[in-house]
Amino acid sequence: MNTGPMNRTAPAARRLGASISRMTRITRRQRGFTMIEGLICVTVLLLAVSATLPGFSTAREHRRVEGAAAQLETDLQLARSLAVAQNRTVRFEIGRDEHGTCYVVHNGAAGDCTCSAQGAVCKPGLEAHRSQHYAADTGVTLQANVGSMVFDPLKGTVTPAATLRVEGARTSLRQIINIMGRIRTCSPDGAMAGYKTC
Repeated sequence: MNTGPMNRTAPAARRLGASISRMTRITRRQRGFTMIEGLICVTVLLLAVSATLPGFSTAREHRRVEGAAAQLETDLQLARSLAVAQNRTVRFEIGRDEHGTCYVVHNGAAGDCTCSAQGAVCKPGLEAHRSQHYAADTGVTLQANVGSMVFDPLKGTVTPAATLRVEGARTSLRQIINIMGRIRTCSPDGAMAGYKTC
């Protein structure tokens, strides 16, 4: 019997060849997913998406209310700045119609300018500096305890002091304007993160 080095490696090579052959067969069988595995993945994905959808709509409403409140605060500061810069009375007037709520910043008396979805309309000789409309179908409305506010050009004060509410379906923010024209934003129920409760 020949027990040379070639004969001793032959069984090892056969074993190696057999194991490679088995691995190739296993690898060929495990390529891809079965239909059931695919359906399970799709089901889990759909459950995860359906669980997060209500959170997205709430977050979107929060952003709309926050955006509207930020714009409102900016326009109130604009009214105060215009009164001082132009040395004349500036009015912030709030309106409502069947299409939604709005406000207009102008330099006339109460009722001299009106606002709507098409923009602001003023009596001749008056200027509308800024107008904003919230359509009824956007989910954001503006409520106030006053119809208009007047910004004094000499002192920079506002008459009367007011509370404006920017409201969504489930959340709201308040803009509280004191007699000095300073604005404070708060959340009435504490639902809006980052704002003090009022």
